[in-house]
Formats: sequence, C-alpha cells, structure tokens
Amino acid sequence: MPDTKQSQPITVLGAGAWGTAVAIALAARHDVLLWGRNPEQMAATEAARDNVTYLPGHPLPPALRVTADFEAALAHVTGAAAGTTPLVIAASPVAGLRPLLQQLKGRAIPNIVWLCKGFEYETGLLPHQVVREVLGDTAAGAPVPGAALSGPSFAQEVARGLPCGLTVASNDAELRERVVSLVHGGSVRVYACDDMVGVEVGGAVKNILAIATGAADGLGLGLNARAALITRGLAEITRLGVTLGAQASTFMGLTGMGDLILTCTGDLSRNRRVGLALAQGKQLDTIVRELGHVAEGVPCAKAVRELAAKLGVDMPITNAVAGVLFDGESVQETVDRLLARDPRNELA
Repeated sequence: MPDTKQSQPITVLGAGAWGTAVAIALAARHDVLLWGRNPEQMAATEAARDNVTYLPGHPLPPALRVTADFEAALAHVTGAAAGTTPLVIAASPVAGLRPLLQQLKGRAIPNIVWLCKGFEYETGLLPHQVVREVLGDTAAGAPVPGAALSGPSFAQEVARGLPCGLTVASNDAELRERVVSLVHGGSVRVYACDDMVGVEVGGAVKNILAIATGAADGLGLGLNARAALITRGLAEITRLGVTLGAQASTFMGLTGMGDLILTCTGDLSRNRRVGLALAQGKQLDTIVRELGHVAEGVPCAKAVRELAAKLGVDMPITNAVAGVLFDGESVQETVDRLLARDPRNELA
C-alpha cells in the first residue's frame, strides 16, 4: 500500500459547511480539491478564499483548490499518479447522495467515503445501502469499496483546527486502514469500526433527539429533563439499530453517545436550534428558512417514524418529534403526553 502519510489526492464533492470544513482540515496534509455544484457560489468562494455562503469566517488555506467543474474534480483523483492513494469524499446531505452517486456511476472512481447522516426518506435506506443500490457491486460480486466517516463534529470547530474524534466504518478492513491513515492527523483523530449500520443509525437518529432536546430546553424544562431525554434517546437509537443488525456496543462510542451528546447540547447544532424555535411557537417552514442550512433531523424524523412502525420498534421520542413537525401537535401537549407514559423496565 502507498504511504498515505505523504500528500495524497483527495476530491471533496460538496461545498456545504461540513464538506468545506473537512477540505480545510485535510488540505494541511494532502492535495485537496473542493467541488460545489453552484458556479456562482464557487466563484465567490474562490474570490474571497472563504465559503461565505455556508462556512463564513473560516479562510481557505492557500493549498486548497475549489471548482464547480465536475469533470475536473473527478480527474483530480482518477488521473492521479501511480503510487498514490486517491480518495473521493461525498459531502452532500442524505437527500443529495443518490443524485451525486448517479453522476459517479459507471466511472472508474477510487475509494469513496461519505459524510452524510440520515435515512433516505423516499426509501428508508441508510447511506451505505444507497451507495450499493446506485453503484452496484464489483466484478467479483462484492460491494464497491466505501466507508462512512461520522462522529461528534461541528464544522466550525473542525475548520478552526480544534480537536475532534471521528469513526470510519466499513466492511473492508483494508479501506478502513487506508482512510484512518489519510484522515487521522493534526487535531483530527480517527478510529476504525466494522459496524456500518450502527455508525449510520447513530449519526441519523441523534439529529431527531437534538430537536427534542432543543424543544425541552426552549420550554425551560431544566437540566434533569435534558439528561433524561438524552439517555432515553440513546435507548431508542440502540433499539432501532440492533433491530437493523447493528452491534449494541457501537452506540456507546463516538457515533452513538458521543454524537448524541454533542448535537443535543451544543449551540452550534442546527437540529437543536430547530427544537428551540419550535418551543417559541415558530412554524417549521419559517424555521427552515431562517436556518439557511439543512437540518437533517427534520426529514429523518418522518423516515424513522415510518421505519420504526414497520419494524415494530418502540420510539416514543421520535414519534413525538415527528408529531410536532408534521402533524401540527403542540410542543407542550406532546411533552405532557410523554410524561404520562406508563413506567417500564429501563433496559428493556
């Protein structure tokens, strides 16, 4: 295997906040090209050397190149010199993953890593399932080598060079090792895991719980209520994940408990801000418009409610969030209904 401690060609497909932050972090050690689909946005980003639309105030390092030319972005990795380890990082939201993969289908792309967290609403699929459905299998019948990179990480802090811990999950042990070697370094620590389902479920459902926690905090229910919501939320995540084939222990790690705590308590969390705004009586369309960014917990709540009902998994907090978001239910009445639930064995 090439020495991935040396500079390697990496293309980041998606110039939102998180894609830009990852590109900034990796550009300190690798040859990184950041692609965005909007030519005007990318021209403005290049002119200012700052993603003024999605990550303002975090200057791009001199070595980081940006483009709106998809072919040039792919050529950066597909035409890489022999002896290098090129990597494609898909940094779209879940809703944009399938269209992005369709642009890649049939091309001789190198290893692919995705950053999105959520379930695809129309299908209820996790990201790795979408990847396999679109890109298919290799000639040997195995899934195209890919990995999920996830964990507790606010884009603004990563772009500032503050420490964070991430997990790369893949069924391909060699790819896990390669991604760790490429991404781990500086202020970013990366751990490996073979439980892709667990990592993706944790990253998806924690966004729903962050909306719930934000709403509770917005109502002034106190720190005791916040702790209870986070803990019972982790139980919901674990129940769903294990039903889907995940390992229960995964949810005690960075992509379970770690990401849940960060997203539920950190004021940089967009999903938490959705909950805070709901508690103020704002309408969902107003909240989303004011955010100006994707809050993955909103579509995820609908997808997970439907999936849990189909699988027979008890997820009362998720159902409550979906009820407020999509059924016109009152935040306060929903809280009262949750508190009125019959007691049960905590670990059941």
